[in-house]
Amino acid sequence: MAERQSIRQDKAAEKARAILEELLRGYPARDFAIELWDGTRFDPVFGNFCRFTWHIKKPAVIQALFRSDRQVRLGEAYVCGDFDISGDLLAIFPVADYLLGQHLSAAQKLRMIASASSLSPGVPHNMEVASLRGALHSKSRDRQAVSFHYDVSNDFYQLLLDQRMVYSCAYFESENDSIDLAQEQKLDYICRKLRRKTGERLLDIGCGWGGLILHAARNYGIQALGITLSPQQLVLAQDRIAKAGLASRCEVRLADYREAEQFGSFDKAVSVGMVEHVGERQLSDYFRTAFGLLKAGGIFLNHGIGRAGSRDKPSAPTFTDVYVFPDADLVPIPSTLKAAEQCGFEVRDVENLREHYFLTLVHWLRRLERNEERAKELVGEIRYRTWRLYLAGSAHYFRTGKLDLYQTLLLKPGGTNSGLPLTRSDWYP
Repeated sequence: MAERQSIRQDKAAEKARAILEELLRGYPARDFAIELWDGTRFDPVFGNFCRFTWHIKKPAVIQALFRSDRQVRLGEAYVCGDFDISGDLLAIFPVADYLLGQHLSAAQKLRMIASASSLSPGVPHNMEVASLRGALHSKSRDRQAVSFHYDVSNDFYQLLLDQRMVYSCAYFESENDSIDLAQEQKLDYICRKLRRKTGERLLDIGCGWGGLILHAARNYGIQALGITLSPQQLVLAQDRIAKAGLASRCEVRLADYREAEQFGSFDKAVSVGMVEHVGERQLSDYFRTAFGLLKAGGIFLNHGIGRAGSRDKPSAPTFTDVYVFPDADLVPIPSTLKAAEQCGFEVRDVENLREHYFLTLVHWLRRLERNEERAKELVGEIRYRTWRLYLAGSAHYFRTGKLDLYQTLLLKPGGTNSGLPLTRSDWYP
């Protein structure tokens, strides 16, 4: 029986090798290696340089290349150890794009699918999926979605984020900037865009662990209120405010943006990395709420990820949708601006910082990888690998322009004079 099993494995490896050779035939300058479960190895085509080795441990990985839900299944295969990457994980994504984007003839597809289907079937993966209840983007369901992602562990997030625990795109004046410096520059850049003034009231919608409101209160004398749906973020943010001695100027509440009316009116408002959780159909409610909270002449800075306008919305859930950010909705910037204007806002500035988000994500990825053992102690092997894949994949999407990061400055009109200066010179000291 052992001999028959060995023969089957050898034949499976032969089929897998033939499929991969055909799929990769036109790949330019292959600088990576592939190793199959039986030890069969494809070495780099050019020279001895090898950016990574793709270790395929089960035939099911080859099958996943031809599934309609292959993006999710390949992600599961990596997370559960059906394949592994030694070397730079970021470097596999151009290869994945090439493999999944192949334009094969009908005959080629049928032949390779038939060959892949004859390989050993994969074992279904048992990964944690968000079990969300209620209507999409209802208050209760949004709380569940936020908790699934953000209430993983404050200690876990501290492993990959900067010292202020700012979980959004940083601002780099140089590619050599540290993540701590780049996040401080981002916080200050936002404050300058808001034209902050001592004593003004600032609302931070989705304040995370309080990095921005602490910066604004400490450096600009602003009365800052942050709201979050994450209980773990709330506890740590309140603790940091108390330790900084800023409780008289800075506070955090557990509240949905649709409940913020109870906190009165504000001179300025900001939302950093939260609009992705709102949903395209709810954008009107979101901007209408922000508009109503601001005094006449108030400014709202909306900072969020947008899907590139040249890309269609995915027709099926992605790996990130299923295992990382349930219910997230990445809306192209024209739709976001239209919703803001229809609610009465005047668009004053739009800036795309996608290169900055690529650099930010690489910092987070490398920090996570350096802290691999501690991360696994805190959240386990599956979640560590899920996050490693998510950060690397997101970095690739920003590098290639599939995702963008927009800072949009919106004004609530207060008369014929906007009150804004003629230039942006105060943004760039």
